[in-house]
Amino acid sequence: VLMTMTTRTNDIETCLRSLAMNPLLIPEAYIIGAQPLCSQLVGLSQGQKKLCQLYQDHMQYIGEGAKTGIRECQYQFRHRRWNCSTVDNSSVFGRETAFTYAISAAGVVNAVSRACREGELSSCGCSRAARPKDLPRDWLWGGCGDNLNYGYRFSKEFVDAREREKSYPKGTAESARLLMNLHNNEAGRRTVSDLAHVSCKCHGVSGSCSLKTCWLQLADFRKVGDALKEKYDSAASMKLNSRGKMVQMHSKFNPPTSHDLVYIDGSPDYCLLNHTTGSLGTVGRLCNKTSEGMDGCELMCCGRGYDQYKAQVVERCHCKFHWCCYVKCKRCTKTVDQFVCK
Repeated sequence: VLMTMTTRTNDIETCLRSLAMNPLLIPEAYIIGAQPLCSQLVGLSQGQKKLCQLYQDHMQYIGEGAKTGIRECQYQFRHRRWNCSTVDNSSVFGRETAFTYAISAAGVVNAVSRACREGELSSCGCSRAARPKDLPRDWLWGGCGDNLNYGYRFSKEFVDAREREKSYPKGTAESARLLMNLHNNEAGRRTVSDLAHVSCKCHGVSGSCSLKTCWLQLADFRKVGDALKEKYDSAASMKLNSRGKMVQMHSKFNPPTSHDLVYIDGSPDYCLLNHTTGSLGTVGRLCNKTSEGMDGCELMCCGRGYDQYKAQVVERCHCKFHWCCYVKCKRCTKTVDQFVCK
């Protein structure tokens, strides 16, 4: 979510949100010789428009990847003061910038790689990844795996295009943010790659598993979100040195790798509504009275206190297993105490 010094315009998120929400992103919209899709998408750079025109069938999956990234961001930060709500606005700061860039890039890799496997894209198909050296010799390497190589390369070309088209004087804050954004895009993509694994299926009489066919499979995106959330918590604070290169603020720590998240600006506390920083504040947020963590009322409410009220919730209850083979439950209503930040 790119920020310029004055307007803090959220360029990449505007682009990805447009792809995620645009109603034209359906297969019927891809008409040969027509280019209504690319011209109507908000926030595309010139390079991205060219890629859009060349790969119109990819745009739907870039949109799906953006949606996946936004949903995962909201899940990962559901118990934090910043709950990813500003992804839909034009401002976000600090480590939150790092996470939103990384999860967006990861979402695009994930969606495009799987679309290749499912035969939805004209320029790619099943994975052609090399057979792992540690795979047992009598196991077959084949099947139709997620095309991580293609998804990774296309995401890098499309998502990074906006940053690479920009040119700022060396040593400026804008150039620092450009380097930061490219670094975090790459960290998101590498997290998807790092978590990809070999999946196998047994063959044989009566499931004897005398033979296995294996292929490359991407991890569930929740695992990607969990990994990036850990990287967010340990993100490295950076600055520009005299040669215009990004270096770690505190040299006593190990320098970040290309798999880690980095940030330049500090984060606000997100306690109160602030349109400049994009903070929605925590007034009206639910909190956990008994928790001492970030979801606890003391931290979530920033010391302002909280109100208590009764609420009715509906949940499954009295579940019974029926032969064969399903579980049937009743729906029960109960009254619970809820706590809301003042």
